[in-house]
Amino acid sequence: MELVSRMMDGSIPPPDKDALSRSAGPTFRVGQDRKIGYLQRIPILEGCTNRQLRVIARISEVWEAPAGQVLIQAGEPGDGFFMIVDGSAHVEVSSQQQHRIGPGQFFGEMSLLDGGPRSATVITDTPVRLLLIRRRDFSNLLKEVPALAHQIMVTLCQRVRQAEKAPNA
Repeated sequence: MELVSRMMDGSIPPPDKDALSRSAGPTFRVGQDRKIGYLQRIPILEGCTNRQLRVIARISEVWEAPAGQVLIQAGEPGDGFFMIVDGSAHVEVSSQQQHRIGPGQFFGEMSLLDGGPRSATVITDTPVRLLLIRRRDFSNLLKEVPALAHQIMVTLCQRVRQAEKAPNA
């Protein structure tokens, strides 16, 4: 009861109610060396120095989710950038536009860049292990690792071109 009272008076913040809190599995405590090992498997981070990888490892969280789990939902606010370490998921932009993503690929960047809602729903096909970078750290990460910002822009351009080629619904 005291916990609820303290949350009501503001001395303890209420639980986070964003989509991330409801969607993927729990965060796992993983040592820096293991996180760096995961990060080295992500192609968009290939050009990172050891120092930059340590910074990314410090701000990233390891998440695991079972098959069939909704990771992000179209229309909801975005609070995280995800990189897939293991497993696969599918991205649903519309009923006609769906594609599969797997290890080394990422999602969730658009709503962090423009502040808009999520543009797609991502659902796991298999159990997955993800690295998550929260909104509060994302813009600093892009400043710290300019090559990452460039790779994200290239990927966004590729996605736009692919969407333009897709038949209209």
